[in-house]
Amino acid sequence: MKNHHIASPATPFDFDAALKRATAVADEQLGENMLLSWYDRERDIESPAHVSECHEGCAIKGFWDYALNRGGALAVNFDEGRFVFCFMPLGDFARLV
Repeated sequence: MKNHHIASPATPFDFDAALKRATAVADEQLGENMLLSWYDRERDIESPAHVSECHEGCAIKGFWDYALNRGGALAVNFDEGRFVFCFMPLGDFARLV
């Protein structure tokens, strides 16, 4: 999965601003896409919820493994993991719907 790093400006992004920026990056780099998973280190929450429970003690976080195993192609990473958003391109799938 390609990792796109973004450093917050002087006033750090909050979750909503980071998600909006990450979505714009995914639109630019992948075209039509879908957000697969995300992680918010400050609140220690992830989506899908509880995917890290089976990764207790593992080096790979559950949200990352979830995205990798479902076609994740782009991770937008803010401030060295403060927020991470994982996206997959819709590609041919979008044309079938």
